[in-house]
Amino acid sequence: MTDTKQPPHALVAGGLGVIGRNVATYLADTLGWQVTALSRRAPDFDTRARYLSVDLLDAETTRGELERAGPFTHVFYAAYQEHDDPVQQVETNLAMLRNCVTGAEAASSGLQRVVLYEGAKYYGAHLGAFPTPACEDDPRVMPPMFYYDQEDWLAQAARGKAWDAVYLRPDVVCGFAIGNPMNLAMVIAVYAAICKELDLPLRFPGTATCYGKLAQVTDTAQLAHGSVWAAEQGKGGRAYNLTNGDIFRWSRLWKRIAAHLDMNPGEPMPISLSEMMADKAPLWEKIKKRYGLVDVPFDKIAAWDFGDFIFHSDWDVITSTTRIRQAGFTRTVDSEEMFLRLIDEFKERKVIP
Repeated sequence: MTDTKQPPHALVAGGLGVIGRNVATYLADTLGWQVTALSRRAPDFDTRARYLSVDLLDAETTRGELERAGPFTHVFYAAYQEHDDPVQQVETNLAMLRNCVTGAEAASSGLQRVVLYEGAKYYGAHLGAFPTPACEDDPRVMPPMFYYDQEDWLAQAARGKAWDAVYLRPDVVCGFAIGNPMNLAMVIAVYAAICKELDLPLRFPGTATCYGKLAQVTDTAQLAHGSVWAAEQGKGGRAYNLTNGDIFRWSRLWKRIAAHLDMNPGEPMPISLSEMMADKAPLWEKIKKRYGLVDVPFDKIAAWDFGDFIFHSDWDVITSTTRIRQAGFTRTVDSEEMFLRLIDEFKERKVIP
């Protein structure tokens, strides 16, 4: 007898970000799920996922598009808009989530679960030192913090419904995505390429204190696997920290990166990448032409202010992954090997020389 069971249909919001792109392609191209991904831009790569251009701040249009595209069994919400004003950041990101989920729910009587992506900012990592390893039930920090508003709204919206929500908290997500500069691996790779072009050592651009502290990251492949686990096996209404499952010190990793690139690591030298890279666009254009790199604008290739924050964090950044391991997700990734693999992938895809 032929199996006529239909595959799950995932709605992935933020489908071209470093999280959403990799979740959408893993679900569609590896697992064979039906996938509808939402993004303001069209994909520049081949995938079985269907991409729709939707403005999530437009509630009426979002609802109409999702009614036509649905029904969905799962929503993976990775959309995000940055705003300097934290109050506006809350209002904007909450509105986007609300419009997406209510639209998906209206189109989907069989909706089962919403997976919301948060991060270590939940524990105050953006404010300074915080208690480590941070656990999912640790007290919140002083708002405004849009994660709290999104989580609270989603918990309320799911009450009495057939669907529920799971909250995943990765930290410093690293992977391949073009035009999405919030990617630490890309920051390091582009910084290294510029240093090499200028015949400079690959000096760690942060503080000596940060150089010796413990850090963590999350590989996009790890997050994609964990997302499927959260969708199918995670307990509804619960939050789970999800990282590579290891920790590292920059003082060790940085030397491995330099050796991998055949560069001298030099001594750490705290600089502001935002300031030092402000005049490097013409240099990057020359590098692109010389090595035939993909044409990504310099202001879209790397988030230098993000790198400044990470490399000047003079405290351990560790979240506990005990809960998710005990619940059954035990996959781990070697973070040092991950950085080297991603740098090689950036080279192969002609993003860096």
